[in-house]
Amino acid sequence: HRVSWADAEPHGGGRAWSWPPSLAATCGFARLTRDDASTLLNGSWVMVAGDSQARLLVLALLRLLLDPAAAAAAEPELFRRHSDYHAAVPARGISVDFIWAPFESNLTRLLREDLRLAPRTPDVLVLGSGLWHMLHVTEASQYGDALASIADAANSLRSPLPVPPPHMFWLGLPRLVNPMLNTDAKKEHMNDTMLQAYDREVDERCILRRDGGPFRLLDVGKLTRGCEQQCTADGMHYNGVVYDAVMHIMLNALVIESQQRI
Repeated sequence: HRVSWADAEPHGGGRAWSWPPSLAATCGFARLTRDDASTLLNGSWVMVAGDSQARLLVLALLRLLLDPAAAAAAEPELFRRHSDYHAAVPARGISVDFIWAPFESNLTRLLREDLRLAPRTPDVLVLGSGLWHMLHVTEASQYGDALASIADAANSLRSPLPVPPPHMFWLGLPRLVNPMLNTDAKKEHMNDTMLQAYDREVDERCILRRDGGPFRLLDVGKLTRGCEQQCTADGMHYNGVVYDAVMHIMLNALVIESQQRI
């Protein structure tokens, strides 16, 4: 997540990200080409479940895996309000699913019922939530309790399977630019104090691998703080360049973690 941000060239008006050369050289991090990503994910099922932020990550992945015309054609269907989405890359046997799951209970149900009873589980599973809970419930401790249930469900999904468990990632909350939020309710409930409280619950509920949990963190908060207000029009949803960075961090983690297993 230690990326650098700079004004995009040649005309500005946007931001571009990169890994510092020394870090890229030391750690072997790299932007993956379409061929690289297709080879890494060959034969894999990728599932991303969550709210509108998760949908933006799927868009970034489709823009990498598909040619520009196909990715553009997929957008209207992907962005149908409150709906699921499926895409495939038949030449590589790759399936990509977005599951609309804005509340934590939706994710727990997905793990405990839909995936646990399925004949196959995804090779890569990305989950994320919190924005809807912050807006509609606004109770950090209750959010934390829900996160603990998600972690338990994810761990139970991993333990009894005769096949390798999914590579699991947690999509962190973005920075919220309160004055830019587009409703009074969002400005009231989605402030820095509440965001910090929700982030603490993620840190304290043993949901992340660093704390013994099942998920590796995709730290959207850190990335959006680096990209700043130039990367968002509404203070909550960020431009594609942010989710391109998130996606490449995830793919590089898969290269390291999977050793080309998937």
